[in-house]
Amino acid sequence: MTAPSDSATLEAGPELLITRLFDAPPSLVFKAWTQPEHLVRWLGPTGFSASAVRIDLRPGGTWSAVITSADGKSHGMTGIYREIAPPERLVFSFAWDEEEAQKMLISLTFRERGGKTEMTFRQTGFRSVESRDSHRGGWNECFDKLPGFLAQA
Repeated sequence: MTAPSDSATLEAGPELLITRLFDAPPSLVFKAWTQPEHLVRWLGPTGFSASAVRIDLRPGGTWSAVITSADGKSHGMTGIYREIAPPERLVFSFAWDEEEAQKMLISLTFRERGGKTEMTFRQTGFRSVESRDSHRGGWNECFDKLPGFLAQA
C-alpha cells in the first residue's frame, strides 16, 4: 500500500543509515513500530519516556508521539505514512512539532536473517550534518532499548 504525497518537500542533504540485528521475527519488530502500546515502551533516547502515541496505520494516515526528558521537557513529533508493507517495509514522514521544522522521510526494511530480523533504518531530509548526527545518537539510544522490549513481547 502506498499513500499519495503528504506534500513534505525533502531537501537534499545528509542521510542517516542505521542497520541493527534483533533477536525477534520481522513481524514482531514491525509491530513494535506500528502499534501504540508497543512504540510507547521504547521510543525516545535514554532518559526520555514516550506518551500520547497515536497511529493511523494506513497510507495517508498520520502518526504522532511525544517524548519527555527526565527534566520534564517535552518534544512532539508527527508524520504521515507513505508506504506500509507488513512485515517487510514501512515508510513515513517525520517532523518535530515546531514552527519551520525540517520535514524528513524515514524508510524501514525488516529482513529475516536466520530467525532474527535485520532492520535497516534510513532517514533523509536533514539540513545539516549536525542535525543528522544528533538524530543518529537519539535513534541509536532508542534502538538500544528495543531488544529489551522485544524479549518481553
